[in-house]
Formats: sequence, structure tokens, C-alpha cells
Amino acid sequence: RRGPGVTVNGTIPGPLVRLKEGQNLVVDMVNDSSDGTSIHWHGLPVPFLMDGVPGVTMAALEPGKTFRYEFPIRQSGTYWWHAHTLQEPMGHYGPIIIDPKDPEPAEYDRDYVVMLSDWSPMDPHTLMAKLKKGEGYFNYSQRTMTDDYPLSADERRMWARMRMMPTDISDISAATYTYLLNGHGPQDGLEYPFKKGERVRLRFINGAAATFFNIRIPGLAMTVIQADGQNVHPVQVDEFQIGNAETYDVIVEPGNSEAYTIVAESMDRSGMGLATLASRPGARAAIPPLRDPPLLTMADMGMSGHGEGPSGAGGKMDHAAHGAAGADAEMSGTDMSGGMNMRDTSKLPPSVKVGPGVDMVSMNPVDRMGDPGIGLDKVGHRVLNYKQLVAARPNKVRTPTRLKEIHLTGNMERYMWSFDGKKFSAVTDDPIRFAYNERVRVKLVNDTMMAHPIHLHGHFFELVNGAKNDRQPLKHTVIVQPGGSAQFDLTADEPGDWAFHCHLLYHMHNGMFQVVTVRPLDGGKS
Repeated sequence: RRGPGVTVNGTIPGPLVRLKEGQNLVVDMVNDSSDGTSIHWHGLPVPFLMDGVPGVTMAALEPGKTFRYEFPIRQSGTYWWHAHTLQEPMGHYGPIIIDPKDPEPAEYDRDYVVMLSDWSPMDPHTLMAKLKKGEGYFNYSQRTMTDDYPLSADERRMWARMRMMPTDISDISAATYTYLLNGHGPQDGLEYPFKKGERVRLRFINGAAATFFNIRIPGLAMTVIQADGQNVHPVQVDEFQIGNAETYDVIVEPGNSEAYTIVAESMDRSGMGLATLASRPGARAAIPPLRDPPLLTMADMGMSGHGEGPSGAGGKMDHAAHGAAGADAEMSGTDMSGGMNMRDTSKLPPSVKVGPGVDMVSMNPVDRMGDPGIGLDKVGHRVLNYKQLVAARPNKVRTPTRLKEIHLTGNMERYMWSFDGKKFSAVTDDPIRFAYNERVRVKLVNDTMMAHPIHLHGHFFELVNGAKNDRQPLKHTVIVQPGGSAQFDLTADEPGDWAFHCHLLYHMHNGMFQVVTVRPLDGGKS
């Protein structure tokens, strides 16, 4: 496939930026492209004027101009950089490794970046226009009367009345995308050399525009040692799901096989990116077939507990309890006309603007921190979930002084996305306000049937995941599962204006974006 691209120093991804904790980053960005651009240093606390978000912290750097980024490095770990414009999916991204001052807690013999991305020959502006013009435009996993999806007739009627598809997992599939590892397609033969007995560190970075990946290495366990650049107690797993903008560092210890396949399967299971851990050039292992596409569940509709196991457990609808009549009864008060469904807006707080941009309300938005991700609840092997993440070092314990609830809202049919029913263009004068050094518990409620990776610039937050108060894991991006909720504790200790958005790029550009402003305000009211 051939199409437009944006390279940085001639490559996609751009060059690895490797730094040492405590030094200064100094980068001159020279814009030789034909569009305005910027660099956002994802996961790095920086002075907000260096954060690289056009329209929030800086103007886009115009063609032919140069801008110097310069700031101190205050942490270590695996991160990445990218444009905060539609140049990002065209290739304007790259990895960051910051080596710590102190010795690494994990020992390893080899150190590799595995940067995941999706690439299309279609210009991002064209792709976004098609998403706006037709619901499910790129979803080729449509249902037919003779398909193999395990749905009863009653279930099919219920989905039809709701004008929803249980296969609506990702906006864009492998029919449009090629999935890349370090810029290499699945047939390029990317190799990571190893010798038997070595410990290999793999730094997985999801730099994709629109794709969650399920990561596994058949025949080889992975020990997770870092999440979003922050060390965690080691967790051994066989698979994990990585959302857009997340990073996970793992240690693997190859055994007697001469090769192992690194599989990055898209969450909708329409395609995969591939690479090989190879003990000699050209060594290969078997490539597993694509698994059956997952189906959305009652939990993904925000109706956990209706015909499923424990809340957030996933699973398919209980046929006996949830036929069409049962589903209608449970959705009492729901407007099933005009494509609206589960719209009992009385359940929404006054802060949510009800209108055409809100086509669903989660009836029972339970905490889904224990979910391994869509389609991974019944795979039969060990899969990572957020509740397994425990900070390697104690955090300073502070009790939040207030709760801030934010709803993730959208209308899939119109491809409208927002926070609290208000897209960014409508709230530019009404940011989310935190007082400087205020401790806030933020509750994100997902009123849509898609998973959203939510990223806050300039800060780390602590997941409220059941870990002890001083061991809640630090992250800069959190996946909020469909129809569910997630909470984090934030100390707003970085003054300035910060982007807060879904990292599914086309959701962000279609409204799921806000500004968090941190100022020394009286009482920190918002």
C-alpha cells in the first residue's frame, strides 16, 4: 500500500529519544512539512508552555519555522512523543526511554522498544470524514442471518431494535489499517535477536491512532515490571490488552525454542502486527490464527448484573433471562426510537448536557478495574487487569478533599464524542478547574459502548484499584470500559492549562477533549 506520510528525521517511527533522569531535554523541531505541527512529550511532566498542544499551550509551529523544546527530566521509564495534530497517524511519533539515576530494579540482558501503530493509505482527514458520514463505515464484521456469532433470535431482535451492533468493537479495522511494529508490517520479518538464557526487556508502546492491541507471545510468559513508565510489582501474565497511549514494559526469558512470535492482535481481531524473537537470523515460530471476533455484552451496555456473572465479568447475554421481552422490561423508560437507547437521562447529573450528542446512559456503571479488556475475560490463560497493578515504591498518602465526576458521552450513529455531553468547541471558556496542589478523586463514567483511553497531560494520577493507599499505581492514561466507571486520585501540582482527552485520535478530534486548568484558586471549587 502507498499513501501520504510524515517522517521525522526520515523514518516512521521517528528516532528514539534516550535520556538520563536529571538531565535537560533539548530538542529543536524544524518543520519541513506543509502543515502546522508540534511535539507533545507524552507522560512527561513539563512546563505547560512546552507541552506541545496547539490551541492550548502553544500555536502550531508553521512550515519553515523552528522551535526549541527545553525542560528538565524528572523521572525515568518508557514514554513516547507525538504530534498533537492529524500528522500523528501519518507517522509523527516516536519512543522515549529515560534511564534512572539509581540501578534498575529488574535485571535484563537485552532492551528493545516495541512501538505499536496503525497506518492507512487514506489521509486522516478523509478517514475522519467517512467516520462522520456513516455509522460503522469501516466495520466489516456485520451480522447476517447465517453468521457464526452465537446470538439467539431474541438477542438479534433486541440489537436490531437498539440499532446497535454487538461487533462494534473498533471504529476502524484491518480492512483499512496495516498494523505496524516499529514501522514494520506483518510481512516485513522484524526480528529481535536473543540468546538462550538471556532476560529480554520489551518496552511496548501503543502509538496507534485508533487501535487497542492484545499482546501475547505464544509459549512464553511475560512479567510486567512497568506501566506507563512507572515501576510496579512484577506480575506474570500470558496476555495483556494495551490501549492507545499506554506503555507496558515486560521481561521474557526465552527457552529452548529458536524463535517466538510476538503477536499484537487488534482488539476487534480483524488483523495483527507481528515480529519475532529470533535466536538466529531467519528463525521463525508458528503464527497463531486470528481468534473469533468478540461480542459486546450487557455489561458493555452499562447493565452489569443483568444475566451475567459478577459485575464487569463480561460474557454473553443469558438467553433465558434476557430475551427480547426481558430486555424491553429492563430498559423501561428507554426511548428505543430514532436510534436512541437506554436514555433514562434522569440518572445523569445536572453537569451533563442532554442532547443529540448523548445517545446512551449507563444504567449501572459499576467499577470495571478488574476487567482484562473486551474479549479477554474467557481466554483460558492469565490476562493482566488494572487490579493487579501495585506501585513498586510507596506514594505519599493524601486523602482527597472532593469527588469530581465526569461522564464520557457520545452518539455512535452521528460520530459525536464529548465529556458531559459537551464537545470541546462548546466549552472552551469553561475548563475543568482544580486548585493548585488540591487532592481530588476523579470518577469517570462511560456512558458509551466503546472503551476509551483517557489521558491527562502534565500529571500522573493514582488508580483507585483496590491497592493499599500508598501503593496505588501511577498512570498517565486509563482505559474506561464500556458502560462502566473508573476512579483515580489526582494531586494537581503542575500549574497551567492541560489537555484532557480520549486518546482514540478521531474521538478527540470530534469532541472528547477538555482543558484542565490548575491555578491557586480560593477553595479549589469547580
